[in-house]
Order: sequence, then structure tokens, then C-alpha cells
Amino acid sequence: MPVSPLNRRDFVKKSAVTGAAVAVAGSVGAPAAEAAEHKPAAKKNRTWSFSVLGTTDLHSHVFDWDYYLDKAYSDSKGNSVGVARVATLIKQQRAAKGEERVLLVDAGDIIQGTSLAYYFARVRPITDKGAPKHPMAVAMNHMRYDAAALGNHEFNYGIEVLRKFESQCRFPLLGANALDAKTLRPAFQPYTVKRICVPGAPDIKVGILGLTNPGIALWDKDNVSGKMVFPGLVEQARKYVPRLRALGCDVVFLTDHSGLDGSSSYGDELPYVENASNLVAQQVPGIDAILVGHTHVEVPSYTVKNEETGEDVLLSEPYCWGYRLSVFDFELELVRGQWKVTKKTAQTLNPNTVDEDPEIKKLLEADHELVVKYVNTAVGTCTEDLSAADSCWKDVPIMDFIHQVQMDTVKAGLSASDAALPLISVAAPFSRTADIPAGSVTIKDIAGLYIYDNTLYGKKLTGAQLKDYLEYAAKYYHQVPAGTAVETATLTNANNFWDYMYDTAAGVSYDIDIDIAAAEGSRIKNLSYNGTSVADDQVFVVAVNNYRANGGSGYPHIAAADIAYSSTNEIRQLMIDYVTSKGSLDPKAFAVTNWRLTQGGTPVF
Repeated sequence: MPVSPLNRRDFVKKSAVTGAAVAVAGSVGAPAAEAAEHKPAAKKNRTWSFSVLGTTDLHSHVFDWDYYLDKAYSDSKGNSVGVARVATLIKQQRAAKGEERVLLVDAGDIIQGTSLAYYFARVRPITDKGAPKHPMAVAMNHMRYDAAALGNHEFNYGIEVLRKFESQCRFPLLGANALDAKTLRPAFQPYTVKRICVPGAPDIKVGILGLTNPGIALWDKDNVSGKMVFPGLVEQARKYVPRLRALGCDVVFLTDHSGLDGSSSYGDELPYVENASNLVAQQVPGIDAILVGHTHVEVPSYTVKNEETGEDVLLSEPYCWGYRLSVFDFELELVRGQWKVTKKTAQTLNPNTVDEDPEIKKLLEADHELVVKYVNTAVGTCTEDLSAADSCWKDVPIMDFIHQVQMDTVKAGLSASDAALPLISVAAPFSRTADIPAGSVTIKDIAGLYIYDNTLYGKKLTGAQLKDYLEYAAKYYHQVPAGTAVETATLTNANNFWDYMYDTAAGVSYDIDIDIAAAEGSRIKNLSYNGTSVADDQVFVVAVNNYRANGGSGYPHIAAADIAYSSTNEIRQLMIDYVTSKGSLDPKAFAVTNWRLTQGGTPVF
């Protein structure tokens, strides 16, 4: 799933204040002027500089293209996407600084996120005999990456696909906290050591340690349970940073698929912090800099003081999708035969002004065209236009489509006893820009609505637990005094609750009171099933995606609930199959959700 709840505005504002260049060694004062003529000039120590370039959360964006809209990517901020443009910036950096003075690192989430990723994982999987290499392996090998951390989305398609991708890369996938469940030994390479050659002086040894996200144990439980475990970043950094220093590393650089604010989207479901890069910097001595990922924000330069040594650790996060490139610049001095960092700075560069690398285009244009053809495949028709533009504050038919598919699928797979229970569905509005047009419906129309590779569960909740679940979802809305106009632009995403975290329910009817007088825990009103108030001890089967079913976003009760149904089929593919089998989408045939926003009992919309 996407990023953890991070207050982007406050954090980026803070990073702009604290993100100055970091000087880590003082300068020696000059001799007194009157004594200078009597002393020989001091011999200057040898100095050298090098850079580490960083990307993160590329999510299989190779070209500057939107597969959901079937056109060049564009947004209101003028961003471009794709490693093809980033590759041009990297070439410029190498040309300006010297090939031997530049390292290239990624912070994870590489092989999931676009129709291109799905195609080479499920339609023409890289694990098939004779299948081509994963486009991201081809692109990143061409760009000469030195290392990449594992992201949580690396595990979405199972360990077999990940291992095949790993075998196709000419650089290591690092994960010091991805351990074999039985032996507790590293399941992936924890670190790598790179050498910067300095003519006439010792090489500069750069230790690169990779750390991934503990949330994998929840989010991809079905793929990793019993096979791998994921302890905390701080715990594993404490083990490996001293080891890198003992190996003689002059610089220790971390690449973390973990955000900066110390938060966790999964509540107390795991003992390890989801966004722990700041804690690693603060609590583990011996780290020079950290490339940060996972939270999809731009943090050009940010410093954290290590509480043990007092040294500043430099951090940078280059947004996602190839929006930015982080550039860490290091200056070093050779002191008594050992290199010491004297200065380090970080910044982010925007690739939207450069052209795509023509060599990557040549290597991967055929794969791209294959996927474009696939996503434009027609699977049926729709009787009217279905838009998701209002899906975050209104009951709209396009969301009913998701609910209907989930409920039909779960219903068909229930045991006889569970089939007698009332069946409902919960789902999130992943994309406000999704639209299924009237007339021909293609794969891209459905993929643009359900953008994640989630699978489907049926879990049992009581009426009381269901109300708790919906109360938790209600935190998504800012509360407004009765009689005050409600502005949709400022209504949602309260409490760092992002769209992918917000679930609506189908099969029951209910109101969400956004009046400021409604206390937390008492915002769900008139919860009923088939016209009758839901009883606390009434048992429901709830159709829900695997991310939420396993504890994603911290919803109460659902992770521990009994399982009535589970499947390895992606919900997106189930939706495609639904349209294909029906031939036509008719919103009049969908399950009716019947939820609405109210202010003190008065409907808002």
C-alpha cells in the first residue's frame, strides 16, 4: 500500500529550516601573522569529494507515461515521472563530477505500482520460462545502480517473483532486517562496500547498509508468514553499522525504506516503528547519511543529531516515481592515513526539464508498447459514466462497483454456515481521478480505479466491532460546526488519514456526523442492516482487502477477526473478470451503500 500517515506540510516546512549543509569537522585557526614568516608552511592534508545519488519509490515508472489515462503523465505541479528522465540527470552528474566519484542507490518499492509492473508479474510474469527481464532490472542495470534497499511492495507478488527480479539485477538488493524465519539469518544481503579510487592515496571505503519496512510482516503476511521476519530498523542498524566501521569504512551510508517522523500506520499491531529513519539517525552512532523512502514526500535536506556522539546525520528523501533525484555531496580529508568527512550536503533535483535517456527508450520501448496495448483491451461496456471525483464524501456508483465484486466473490466462496450470515463489504476510494466511461470499458479504466494489487478476504465482525470500525474511518473527516458551509477542499484527510486509509461500507446504511459537537467514537449514527438497527452481538461477514484484513492502517478488530474466506486473486482482476462475464456494467444492479455525511442530523450533500 502507499505511504504512512505523515503531515507533509509541517514536515517539509521543518526540513527546509533544519536542512542546511552539515559541517562535521572544525577548521584549524591560522598561525599569528607575526609568527608566520618564521615557520614553514603547514603541509596540507589530501582532500577528495564524491557524491551519492538516490532514488526511491519508483514503483515501476520507467517512462513519463500514465497507463491509466493512456497519455503522457501530467499533474498540476508540472512533475514528470520515470527513471528514463532521471537517468539523464544521473549522466549529467557523472559528467560534471567524474564517473569514479558518483555512486547510485535506491531506497525501495521498485517492482510494483504501474500496469507495466503488473504485466510482468501476472500477465507475462518474469518467472515464466523464456520471459524477458523485468523492465526495471533492465533500466537500473543500464543506469549502473550500486545498490537498492528492499521496499515493502517488493513482496506484493510473492517471494518467487522477487527472487527472480533479484537474479536479474547487476546490483544487490539490501535488507539487513529481512531475515529467514527459521534461522534468523539475513535472507538478503545486508550491506555492500564500495570503493572510491583516489590516485596516490588510499581508496575511500563507503559502506552502504539497506533496511526495509517491518510492516511487510502485516501487509504481505500471506506471502512472507513462516518464511521471513522483519525486525526493527534501529535494532538491525545497531548490529551492522559497527560492523561496517570495523571493516574500515570511511563513510557509512544507509538506504532505508522507512519514513522520517517516527509514526506507524498500523497502530500497535507490530512492536517495530514503520517510519524510523529519524530514530535510526538519532539512536545509532556512526552513520553519516541516510537516503529515505516509503512516505512519498520530498525532503531535500534534513539533519538529525545523534544523541550519543552529537554528530549530525544528513537525510534526504526524493519524493517518488522519479519525481526527484537526491544528491548527497561529501567532502573528505586524509588525516594520518584515514579519510574523515569534513562536509556533507544534500539537495533534490527535478528531472522535468531534461529529455528521457534515448538508450533506455531503445531498450524498453517495445515492452512499454506491449503494456499500452494490454491496458487498452476492451472488456465490456458501461451504461453510464462512473466518476470517482466525489467518492471521498459521497456514496457514488463507482465505489459500489468495487463493493459488488467483493461481495459476489466472497459470497460464492463461503461455507454453508457462514453463507447464512449477513454479508457486507468495506473498500477505500484509492483514486479521485478514476473514471469508467459510458460505452466501451477497457482494462485501464478498471486499473485506474483499483490501483493496488490487493487480494480479498472475508472476515467476521460483530455489530459492535463494525461500529468501532466505522468510527475509526470517521476520523478521516474534519468536523464542522452545524450551519457552517462544508468545503470539500478542506473536508477530508483529518488526523493524517489519507484516502487509501478511509473505508466506506456497503450492505449496511449509516450516517457520519461531521458536526464539531459529535464526540470521537460517537460519530456513526443510524447504523442498520435491511432496515433494522444493527445489534452489538450480530455477526457479519465483511469482504475486505488483504492489506486492511492484516492490520493495514490500524483499524480495530479486523486483524484478529476470524477468517471466513480468502483468495490469492487480485481484486483488480476480479473486477476485470466481472465486467467480462457480465458484458456490461449497470450501476442500477450494484449493491447500494447508503451512507451519507450529516451535520447534527442534517444531510450535508
